Amino acid sequence: MDGGNSRPEGQKNVLGRALVSCSHDPITGFFRDGCCHTGPQDQGLHTICAIMTDDFLAFSKRAGNDLSTPMPQFGFPGLRDGDQWCLCAARWEQARQAGCAPKVRLAATNIVTLQICSLNDLKAHSVDGK
Repeated sequence: MDGGNSRPEGQKNVLGRALVSCSHDPITGFFRDGCCHTGPQDQGLHTICAIMTDDFLAFSKRAGNDLSTPMPQFGFPGLRDGDQWCLCAARWEQARQAGCAPKVRLAATNIVTLQICSLNDLKAHSVDGK
Protein backbone atom coordinates (compact mmCIF):
# COMPACT_ATOMS: atom_id res chain seq x y z
CA MET A 1 0.00 0.00 0.00
CA ASP A 2 1.10 3.56 -0.67
CA GLY A 3 1.29 5.32 2.68
CA GLY A 4 0.20 8.63 1.16
CA ASN A 5 -3.25 7.71 -0.08
CA SER A 6 -3.82 4.04 0.80
CA ARG A 7 -3.93 3.17 -2.90
CA PRO A 8 -3.02 -0.45 -3.64
CA GLU A 9 0.26 -0.82 -5.52
CA GLY A 10 1.38 -3.48 -7.94
CA GLN A 11 -2.03 -4.43 -9.28
CA LYS A 12 -2.20 -6.19 -12.64
CA ASN A 13 -4.39 -5.70 -15.68
CA VAL A 14 -6.46 -8.42 -17.37
CA LEU A 15 -3.45 -9.26 -19.55
CA GLY A 16 -1.31 -10.03 -16.48
CA ARG A 17 0.86 -6.93 -16.83
CA ALA A 18 1.17 -3.82 -14.67
CA LEU A 19 -2.06 -1.83 -14.53
CA VAL A 20 -1.74 1.46 -16.41
CA SER A 21 -3.61 4.71 -15.92
CA CYS A 22 -7.17 5.04 -17.25
CA SER A 23 -7.95 8.77 -17.09
CA HIS A 24 -6.88 11.96 -15.37
CA ASP A 25 -9.38 14.15 -17.27
CA PRO A 26 -11.82 13.44 -15.83
CA ILE A 27 -9.96 11.98 -12.87
CA THR A 28 -11.28 8.46 -12.35
CA GLY A 29 -10.88 5.39 -10.19
CA PHE A 30 -12.30 4.37 -6.86
CA PHE A 31 -9.30 6.07 -5.23
CA ARG A 32 -9.52 9.03 -7.66
CA ASP A 33 -5.95 8.42 -8.74
CA GLY A 34 -6.62 7.94 -12.46
CA CYS A 35 -6.28 4.14 -12.30
CA CYS A 36 -8.78 1.31 -11.93
CA HIS A 37 -7.16 0.11 -8.70
CA THR A 38 -9.37 -1.72 -6.25
CA GLY A 39 -9.32 -2.83 -2.65
CA PRO A 40 -11.66 -4.07 0.08
CA GLN A 41 -13.37 -0.67 0.27
CA ASP A 42 -14.41 -0.85 -3.41
CA GLN A 43 -17.53 -2.98 -3.10
CA GLY A 44 -18.62 -2.09 -6.65
CA LEU A 45 -15.38 -3.23 -8.32
CA HIS A 46 -14.72 -0.03 -10.31
CA THR A 47 -12.17 -1.95 -12.37
CA ILE A 48 -12.99 -1.63 -16.08
CA CYS A 49 -11.41 1.24 -17.97
CA ALA A 50 -14.33 2.00 -20.28
CA ILE A 51 -14.73 4.59 -23.01
CA MET A 52 -18.11 6.20 -22.59
CA THR A 53 -20.67 6.31 -25.38
CA ASP A 54 -23.97 8.15 -25.51
CA ASP A 55 -25.70 4.76 -25.81
CA PHE A 56 -24.04 3.41 -22.67
CA LEU A 57 -24.61 6.62 -20.68
CA ALA A 58 -28.33 6.46 -21.52
CA PHE A 59 -28.39 2.77 -20.53
CA SER A 60 -26.68 3.49 -17.21
CA LYS A 61 -29.09 6.33 -16.44
CA ARG A 62 -32.08 4.04 -17.15
CA ALA A 63 -30.46 1.43 -14.86
CA GLY A 64 -30.35 3.95 -12.02
CA ASN A 65 -26.79 5.31 -12.24
CA ASP A 66 -26.74 8.71 -13.95
CA LEU A 67 -23.15 9.22 -15.01
CA SER A 68 -23.84 12.12 -17.36
CA THR A 69 -25.23 14.74 -14.96
CA PRO A 70 -22.56 16.85 -13.23
CA MET A 71 -22.56 16.72 -9.43
CA PRO A 72 -20.12 19.48 -8.43
CA GLN A 73 -20.78 18.92 -4.72
CA PHE A 74 -18.98 15.57 -5.14
CA GLY A 75 -16.38 16.86 -7.59
CA PHE A 76 -18.04 14.88 -10.40
CA PRO A 77 -18.07 16.67 -13.77
CA GLY A 78 -20.54 14.34 -15.49
CA LEU A 79 -19.32 12.08 -18.26
CA ARG A 80 -19.62 12.57 -22.01
CA ASP A 81 -19.12 10.43 -25.08
CA GLY A 82 -15.40 9.65 -25.37
CA ASP A 83 -14.52 10.07 -21.68
CA GLN A 84 -12.64 7.20 -20.07
CA TRP A 85 -13.92 6.04 -16.70
CA CYS A 86 -13.32 3.20 -14.23
CA LEU A 87 -16.64 1.46 -14.51
CA CYS A 88 -18.18 -1.13 -12.21
CA ALA A 89 -17.56 -4.57 -13.67
CA ALA A 90 -21.13 -5.72 -12.99
CA ARG A 91 -22.59 -2.66 -14.78
CA TRP A 92 -20.37 -3.28 -17.81
CA GLU A 93 -21.47 -6.92 -17.90
CA GLN A 94 -25.11 -5.86 -17.61
CA ALA A 95 -24.61 -3.43 -20.51
CA ARG A 96 -22.85 -6.11 -22.56
CA GLN A 97 -25.79 -8.45 -22.11
CA ALA A 98 -28.10 -5.60 -23.20
CA GLY A 99 -25.97 -4.97 -26.30
CA CYS A 100 -24.61 -1.55 -25.33
CA ALA A 101 -21.33 -2.17 -23.51
CA PRO A 102 -18.74 0.55 -24.01
CA LYS A 103 -15.29 -0.21 -25.42
CA VAL A 104 -12.56 -1.03 -22.91
CA ARG A 105 -8.82 -0.45 -22.55
CA LEU A 106 -7.45 -3.84 -21.50
CA ALA A 107 -4.11 -2.44 -20.30
CA ALA A 108 -5.98 -0.20 -17.83
CA THR A 109 -8.62 -2.79 -16.77
CA ASN A 110 -7.88 -4.51 -13.46
CA ILE A 111 -7.40 -8.30 -13.44
CA VAL A 112 -10.03 -8.73 -10.69
CA THR A 113 -12.59 -7.84 -13.37
CA LEU A 114 -12.23 -11.46 -14.53
CA GLN A 115 -14.22 -12.51 -11.44
CA ILE A 116 -17.28 -11.03 -13.19
CA CYS A 117 -16.50 -10.65 -16.90
CA SER A 118 -14.82 -13.03 -19.32
CA LEU A 119 -11.55 -12.08 -20.95
CA ASN A 120 -13.01 -13.03 -24.35
CA ASP A 121 -15.92 -10.60 -23.88
CA LEU A 122 -13.53 -7.85 -22.79
CA LYS A 123 -11.26 -8.53 -25.77
CA ALA A 124 -14.28 -8.38 -28.10
CA HIS A 125 -14.88 -4.80 -26.84
CA SER A 126 -11.24 -3.78 -26.65
CA VAL A 127 -9.67 -0.71 -28.24
CA ASP A 128 -6.22 -2.16 -27.49
CA GLY A 129 -6.25 -4.36 -30.57
CA LYS A 130 -5.96 -7.59 -28.55
